[in-house]
Amino acid sequence: MAKKVKWGVIGSGGIARRRTIPEGIVPAGNAELAIVYDIDAKVNAEVADEFGVLAAGSIEELLASDIDAVYIATPAGLHLTQTLACVVSGKNVLCEKPFGITVEDAQKMIAACREAGVLLGTGFMMRFGAQHRAALKMIQDGQLGALIYGRAQLSCWYPPAEDAWRQDPATGGGGSLIDMGSHCIDILEMFFGRASTVSCFISNAVHRYGSEDGAVVLLSFEGGAMATVDTFFCIPDASGKNALELYGSKGSILAKGTIGQADSGRMTAYLNEGGLYDAQQDGSESRGVAILPLPENMYRAEIVEFSQAMIEGRQPSNNAELGLRSQKVLAACYRSAETGRVVEVI
Repeated sequence: MAKKVKWGVIGSGGIARRRTIPEGIVPAGNAELAIVYDIDAKVNAEVADEFGVLAAGSIEELLASDIDAVYIATPAGLHLTQTLACVVSGKNVLCEKPFGITVEDAQKMIAACREAGVLLGTGFMMRFGAQHRAALKMIQDGQLGALIYGRAQLSCWYPPAEDAWRQDPATGGGGSLIDMGSHCIDILEMFFGRASTVSCFISNAVHRYGSEDGAVVLLSFEGGAMATVDTFFCIPDASGKNALELYGSKGSILAKGTIGQADSGRMTAYLNEGGLYDAQQDGSESRGVAILPLPENMYRAEIVEFSQAMIEGRQPSNNAELGLRSQKVLAACYRSAETGRVVEVI
């Protein structure tokens, strides 16, 4: 394969236009944007003009071009059929999460891509955040000791709107949990390993649309750690600080604002190598050490990784198994919320 992967985009409005195209595909040294498609022809024409590429009039036209890969950024309910269409055309696929609506959708997507010999990747870009990678390195190096507890939070204000696919379970699979909580759960599994059981509560505290506007999840991990995820569509953007907290027997890593679409936020490590007992239990003097890795745009990093995997003929780190795993954990969460019981992740 050439040193640059030629990309097409299905769903050029939304997150593709805001983030993945300008921050990911365009600046990636091993990628090139060639053609875009969106159901909104006006928006698609604007995107094509903005980035100097072809505007496809249909998915069929896009797939008939000489592109190597497709980035799918459409509503979740379309991911299965669009991935299968890409597979028939021999195109590699990087699909936004979630992988369809159900576990079965994700399995069908993976099976089709495997049979056709094309790569399938998952759009969990937060795994590529520089501060998240730095925190993972510290954990892998044992600086937090035995992992004890974590928390990941992501909230926003998302009022009822006509044709908002995330507000209808039939088109989005659910609300704040599957849309934003999936990122939080994926990040926590990156740090702590696989979750074994979940207990979940969902609600419609403010917004009365079909999908939940809030969810809280308690996760128990195979390694013994525990964590919580809280994610809401009914908390004003300025009020939610998108907290990430990681605790171990030797200290903690605390962050605000690193979870989200922007490369921002602050992350601080509070380490106690001595592990001395303090009867006063006074942590007020602990100032911590700022975690300041070299900045790297997460959207660019995910495109670079997937493109390089194509060039080298290997599986990407942002692989399809992450999408399937996410659907399995989410299915357990929704089952727990429905039954009021702790549910094992299968």
